[in-house]
This record gives sequence, structure tokens and C-alpha cells, in this order.
Amino acid sequence: MTLPQCDTPPTPQETADLRERYRVERERRVRPEGPGQYRATAAEFGYFAADPYVDDVAEREPLRDVVDVAIVGGGFGGILAGARLRGQGVAKVRVIDKGGDFGGTWYWNRYPGIHCDIESYVYLPLLDETGHVPEWKYAPGEEIRRHAVRIAEQFGLYEDALFSTAVTSLAWDESTQQWVVTTDRGDTFRATYVITATGTLTEPKLPGIPGIENYRGHTFHTSRWDYGYTGGSPEGGMTGLAGKRVAVVGTGATGVQVIPMLAEDAGHLYVFQRTPSAVDVRGQRRMTPQDVGADRPGWAAERRDNFLRIASGEGAEQDLVADRWTESAGLLEKLLPSFRRDGEPDFEAAYEAADHATMNQVRERVAAEVTDPATASALQPWYRYACKRPAFSDKYLPAFNRDNVTLVDTADTHGIEHMTERGVVVGGVEYEVDCVVFATGFSVGVSGITSGELPVTGRGGVQLLHARAQQGPRTLHGFTSNGFPNLIQMGSLQNASSVNFTHILDEQAVHAAALVTAAEEKNAVVEPTPDAESAWIDVCAKGAPDHEWFHADCTPGYYNREGRGRPNGPTAYPHGAVAFHDLLRSWREEKITEALQSKATALA
Repeated sequence: MTLPQCDTPPTPQETADLRERYRVERERRVRPEGPGQYRATAAEFGYFAADPYVDDVAEREPLRDVVDVAIVGGGFGGILAGARLRGQGVAKVRVIDKGGDFGGTWYWNRYPGIHCDIESYVYLPLLDETGHVPEWKYAPGEEIRRHAVRIAEQFGLYEDALFSTAVTSLAWDESTQQWVVTTDRGDTFRATYVITATGTLTEPKLPGIPGIENYRGHTFHTSRWDYGYTGGSPEGGMTGLAGKRVAVVGTGATGVQVIPMLAEDAGHLYVFQRTPSAVDVRGQRRMTPQDVGADRPGWAAERRDNFLRIASGEGAEQDLVADRWTESAGLLEKLLPSFRRDGEPDFEAAYEAADHATMNQVRERVAAEVTDPATASALQPWYRYACKRPAFSDKYLPAFNRDNVTLVDTADTHGIEHMTERGVVVGGVEYEVDCVVFATGFSVGVSGITSGELPVTGRGGVQLLHARAQQGPRTLHGFTSNGFPNLIQMGSLQNASSVNFTHILDEQAVHAAALVTAAEEKNAVVEPTPDAESAWIDVCAKGAPDHEWFHADCTPGYYNREGRGRPNGPTAYPHGAVAFHDLLRSWREEKITEALQSKATALA
């Protein structure tokens, strides 16, 4: 098939050919089990999720005290919520996290080659407030983790924090107007407010490969990298892999970063791929404070807002970041109905034309950089840009030109067939390896209050998960729910989303702090009325885009529940993050009392 030129619209025949190719490639990869094809890192596989960064968890006495706000989760969501609360004068803020320190995903993920795929000057929050200016355009993981610690130290979040601790239940006590918080360390303490910031991609997952338990070599998940076995550091130098045969399973965003590092240090590397990533140009480089205008107050907020506008498809007079995210002109967001332009009767055709141009560039890059034609063909992504989160690397594709790297495409067998004591079997061929590294990502929505892992009991003994099973999610702006006073939820449910999610989390943290401040000033509890919830659900539902035509053709992944399509019902604000943040700011100025109830009324 001939690819259409990137600077010309595809002809009807080219469009038809691409659609058919996308359909064929999708069917090669869809599995009937959907998300059930993966297994949790629990029970006999629980060691895959153990914390490798804490040798011994320090013993301590269980807590029985009272705090103003309990924050569940010590990633950037929880850190930002704590920082914004401190900025509003809230004294007693306790962050609880399973990890041994602050950082969230950047605490757990320390694999070789790890960097952020969003420019560091817009991804790292509170740069203005902390005075930190990153050295690289795309910050390495360790710098990001240290910045999380920097924020926590500056805003005094270590004082009451609990690490290596999992919250096991949240229960509202009507008589005291407080939440009772219990943990797996025997704690039972109280909090006037609870903020949940547990994230949606936190629990590592494994592929449900038959015989995985029989393999006798070494194994680990990329989010729990075993430097004791490999040697080295996130910068490489894995001397422990010298002469060893290593398998890496998975070629998503993590695989794209770790595979070039493994290729340098392993004796031989086998890359097991089901679906190739769309790997665009990274353009990593050092930058100076002068390059980003860091001598001006508010420079980071300005740059962050500029990126959000452009990456959301809104446009701006000047592109301050100027990378492949902004040059793709918000293809991930342009599916929203807000961006269907007047005078554009066939939106799908217009979208496809833009999508084809971007994806054809990506495929042409593979052909230009990978010397073996068969390997290059297997590495070309045949799906739309927004089907999977795109990846960026200047080292990934050249790694497949090395003599010690073998790409094993598993699409025709719908993944790895099985594992033996000695290795991995695909297409009837056994690949004997000394070590298997699982770069297989995280289970979606299996942690926190939306999964049942953390039971939440509200007013009258109502279970949050049960209420949602009966009525579907009901919130105001995604943050609060009737019947669950002073419970503030951070996340993308009925809220906003963006490729730069730390920006979203910071806006949510500002909003959460405003809710707590308003409730304290009014001697009230934070709780919307059922009518306010219904009105918000209507806003989300009426503008909800019809994405079924899009996701039905997408290659399987966590965006479409492994090929099963998007969940039913309004799951996010449909008009983009920029509009949502404007809406929240106006609402805080004019209507915040709609989310409050007087304590006397709440007790009545």
C-alpha cells in the first residue's frame, strides 16, 4: 500500500485502504478476555509489587490522633493538595502513602532511561514557588522524584506523613462530623476532611501468560526495577547483564525508554511486542534559565498555560514549548465536540486527514531509521494517533539496528503463547533467556475509592462503591458527592484531563483547598445537593462526544478497555481542560456555597 504524502489530504481510496489496514491490524491483537488477559501483582505474584527501596519498615505505635485533612496518596496529586492547603493556612495535614517516601509513580518507577515525556518546565509543578529550574528539556525520573520531595519539604508535609502505610477504610462519623481513617499499620485516627489522590495507574500488572509461574529465571516489573540483579542505575551501566540473555515484554511508553538501555548492556535482548508504539521525535537537550525566561515572575505558569492551550487544540499566538506534542495540534483532544468547527460538515473526514498526516510521518520515520525491512515493518504503528498514548525517543528505533537485539512480534499469536522453565514461546519457537523484564504497565482503576480496594462509608452507612453501582458516579465537578461530606476526590472522573496531568492535578488541588477554606469560613461541610449533582451530570452528558466510531477501530489498550470500547456514561467534562478550569474559577467566585451545607443542616 502506498502511503499518502504528509502535506496533501488522503484520497478517498487511500482513506479506505488505511481504514482497512487499521481494522486488520486491530483484529490481529484483540483478545476475547479484554482486560482479563492480565493478572494482578497479588497472592503468589505479590512480590512483583513489593517496595524495593525500603529494606525494613520502621516499627511505630499506631496513631489515635486528629488531623484537619487526611490525604490518601503521596504522588503529585497529594503533594499539591497538601501544598495548596498549607498556602491557605491549614495546619494539620497528613499524607498517607504505600511507598516509603513522596513521589507516587516517580517513587516507584526508577528504571534505566526513565524521563518524563512532557517538557519539564510545564510538567514539574510549583517551579515558580520553589525557584527550581530543570536542566533538561525532558527531566529524568530522579530529578522529578527529588522535586516532589522538594515541594513536600518546603510546605512541611513530612511532619505528619505516614509512609509504607495503606489506608484500609474511610468512615464518616455523623456525631463528630469527622472521617475515621484506618490503615494496615493499626492506625485509627480522625480527620475533618479527606482528599483522595490515589491515581488511576498505580498497581503494576502482569500478562496472564500460561506457564509464567514455571519460569525459573529471574523476573521483575519495570516499576520495581531490580538493580541488585542488573547493577547500574537509571543512567545505565548494568554490568550485571553482561553476557546475559534478557527478554523485555511490552513496548509501550516504558518499554520505549528502557529498551535502548537494555540493548547497550545485555548480552542479547529479545523484545516481545504485541502492538508497536507510535514513536515520535524527542529532541532532548540541555536548556538554560534564559532559554525559558526563568528570570521573570510567573514564567512557569505562563509556559504551562500556553502548553495546555495548544495541546488541547485551543491554539495560541506563540508556541513556547514547540515540541511534537504541540506540533500535533492537540489530536488527542480534537475529538471533543467543542472543536468541531463551524462550516465543517464532515468532522470525521477532517479529523482523519490530520491524523493520517501525523501517523504517516511516524511510520515513515520507522522506515528511515530501522535498516532491516522486516523489523521496520513490524515496528510501524497502524492505528490512529489518539488510540494509544504516543511515545517519544531518539534512541529507541536505532536500538533495533544492533546485532544483539531481536524483535519478536507476537501479533499473529495474540501475544506470548506460553512460558517454560527456560524461556518464552512465540509461534512455537522457544527463546531461552536468563531474565524476563515485564514492561506491561498498570491496571486501570484498581486502586483507591473507585475500585473497592479502599471502602468508603458515608452518611447513613452508605457504601460509595455500592451507591455508584446503583446510580452510576454522581459528583459535582468530579470532586464531591452527596452523602459523603468533606470527601474531596482528585482524578479525571467527571473532571478534566490533559496529556500534562500534573497541571490538571494542580488546578484540582487549588479547588480542593478553596472548598476546605470556604467550609471553615462558613462553619459548614463540603457536600453538594442531589440537584447540583444532577445538573453537573447533565452538563457532561449533553456535550459528551460520540467516540464509538473512533474507539471501535482502535488497537486494544487501556484507553478502550483492551478493545471493548469506552465505558458508558459521562466520564469527563466534554469541552476540554481550558474551558473546565475557566468554569471552576468562575464557580469559586460566584457559587461555591452551592457545595456547602451548614453543619446544623447536615446533622438534621
